[in-house]
Formats: sequence, structure tokens, C-alpha cells
Amino acid sequence: MSKPVLSNQIDSKPGQAPLATGFQRGRETGLPVPRFVSLKSRQARMRVGPSLDYATKWIYTAQGLPMEITEEYGHWRRVRDYAGTSGWMYGALLSGHRTGVIGPWLKTTAPLRTEADASATEIAALEARVRLTISSCDGKWCHVKLQKHDLAGYVRQGEIWGVYPGEVVK
Repeated sequence: MSKPVLSNQIDSKPGQAPLATGFQRGRETGLPVPRFVSLKSRQARMRVGPSLDYATKWIYTAQGLPMEITEEYGHWRRVRDYAGTSGWMYGALLSGHRTGVIGPWLKTTAPLRTEADASATEIAALEARVRLTISSCDGKWCHVKLQKHDLAGYVRQGEIWGVYPGEVVK
């Protein structure tokens, strides 16, 4: 006698991956919300509301800075930066290119290692808020690059703001 196959009902359309717990589909794009993105532009204005009619709250001048989209409204995205500042940005200023920063909450440095293993050789000690390009994550470790210093290696996923705990990035 064979065992029954049990599954959960999943709210997803054909061709769409199921969403992780706590995520929804954006009402404009159908992409997961929240999700991490990065600044595409060298200069981007964060506004207090989703329109050019709203005042500028902050001007970012760091292309590639990670942002978290928390809401979609037309062509506008409500975003949050690693410091917790939130506001609205025009969607065209954002990219799906994954970047991150070493956790601003860390009291010590985060080791950049040669392999995804706590006993692997430490290449560098990364201080809080160091920017990274995320190549991939397996749910525990992320392979990252630091373009400015021509370095690459592995950092524990929990030490990075720009990926969710357990998230797999390919």
C-alpha cells in the first residue's frame, strides 16, 4: 500500500513560484512584496508620497544601494533603506540587481571567507554598512563581491542586510 501525498494549497498562477510565508504579490507587478532591489540611478529622490507632487524626503547619491520594496502603487514603489528610512521612489530608479550591506546592527566585523564554511580562511574583516554585490545565496551563506576592492568570498547570510533569512538567490 502506498503512502498518500499531502500538500498545502498554494495561491500561485501557472508559471509563478509559490511565495514564502509573509510575502504577497505586488498589485502592480505581481512580484513578491516585500523584496530587495537596488538603486539603478546615481541619484534618486525618495518622496513622502507616490507622486512628483510630494516633497523630497531624501536624495540618495549611491548607485547600487540596496532598498527593500514594501508596497507598489502605479509606477511608484514604497521603499526602505538599511537605516529604516522609508518613502516612495519612482520604479524606473530601481533595479532587480541584488546588492546588500554588512548589517548595521553588528557590533563586530563580519568575516569574508574563501568558502561557505565558518572554518574557512578569512580573506577580510568587513565592517558594518560595507556595500556588497550579491552573486548567490544558499539560505545560510552568500557569495559576494566587493568591486571597489576586487575581492570576492562568502559571508553568513544573517550578517547581510539585503537578503531575507533562508532566502535562496541564484
